[in-house]
Amino acid sequence: MRHCLALVFLWALCLGAQAQLTIEITRGVDNPTRIAVAPLEVVGGPGLPEDISRIIEDNLRRSGQFAPIAREDMLSFPHREEDVHFRDWRVLDTEYLIVGRVENLSGLYQVHYDLYDVLNQRKILSKQVVEGTERQLRDIAHAISDRVYESLTGIPGAFSTEVIYVEVLRNRTQGGGFNDTFRLMRADADGARPTMLLESDQPILSPVWSPNGRRVAYVSFETTRPAIFVQNLATGEREQLTDFQGLNGAPAWSPDGKKLALTLSKDGNPEIYTLDIETGNFTRMTQHFAIDTEPSWTADGKGIIFTSNRGGKPQIYQVTLANGRVERLTFEGDYNARGRISPDGRTMVMVHQRNDVFHIAAQDLETGTLRILTETYLDESPSIAPNGAMLIYATRRNEKGVLAVVSLDAGTRYYLPSEQGDVREPAWSPYFD
Repeated sequence: MRHCLALVFLWALCLGAQAQLTIEITRGVDNPTRIAVAPLEVVGGPGLPEDISRIIEDNLRRSGQFAPIAREDMLSFPHREEDVHFRDWRVLDTEYLIVGRVENLSGLYQVHYDLYDVLNQRKILSKQVVEGTERQLRDIAHAISDRVYESLTGIPGAFSTEVIYVEVLRNRTQGGGFNDTFRLMRADADGARPTMLLESDQPILSPVWSPNGRRVAYVSFETTRPAIFVQNLATGEREQLTDFQGLNGAPAWSPDGKKLALTLSKDGNPEIYTLDIETGNFTRMTQHFAIDTEPSWTADGKGIIFTSNRGGKPQIYQVTLANGRVERLTFEGDYNARGRISPDGRTMVMVHQRNDVFHIAAQDLETGTLRILTETYLDESPSIAPNGAMLIYATRRNEKGVLAVVSLDAGTRYYLPSEQGDVREPAWSPYFD
């Protein structure tokens, strides 16, 4: 059999065998908030396999909004309120302080923590408790990071979310050529704990999360032509949804998870369709001799944006589902494609070409103002975090495909290169139930 395809279930994976994405922070905001995360005390057992305090530090630093105090500079390591001496932190220009302890209750870990405003000598979060098993220590750290981030910025944290992406490994053959292996990967938003969802010797494209985070849809070429599949993340069960001649591509979930928008050329020309997941009925949404592709839903689910060259060059349009009315959304530049709407519906991010270079740009949908967010080259596949503060995209660096993250105000930026292979086609998860 020419096509070797292997389903790999989450519970059967050895996490350590997967190449992890690393983090390289390249830009943060000016004057980030100085915060100290005192090392947590471990009560009732040996040390922990995960350094929860360090994970919280890294999360807050990666947001670009915070500058954690180095552990070696701390004058004390308080774990409870009576241990906190604000003078020790004021001398370090610390604005906020996290203290706490971990209790090992026969395999169940309880983390108790407080958040202090050092300058005003008051508690912001008091007697907070998060618990979980040893395998969930990173989840506990992410949950604390989310709570602290929201308390200090007013924006929900997204450290507990995940990303999926495609990893491509180039294997040299005995004849001197190359065979590529394609892997659909899932990892924490910081690149940790990567797991493989699917491996194939045929391309995998356009993965996207369902709104509840329980399924992913993607395009696979395993049947000798592009086809759209949906995979259950808990069971690994897969279902092939399309098998038409021609293009079957670019799936996008509706906000309620009941439909997929997709590109099909079954009627002779690439057009935008919707698929009702329950009934299996397809509805054609565009009718034009040009190429219509890359659909994505508006935040309210009442419209679909898509890329079309119906005006002569690729631009982004929107079709209103109720009446089929199509309007053009982008006018600046000769190339705008792969639009994605922010959760609040106010901003659209896209691939924008300027001076023959592809960047990621953001357009205010009310004013039409466009901002370039990235300075790298061949940037593509933007996907917005569920809190609307950051987006992940694919780019090239040192002749290698890497993932990068930038804030929507362009003030923060970092890379997530893979330890092996090229990485591409990222998609940021929604919040999980």
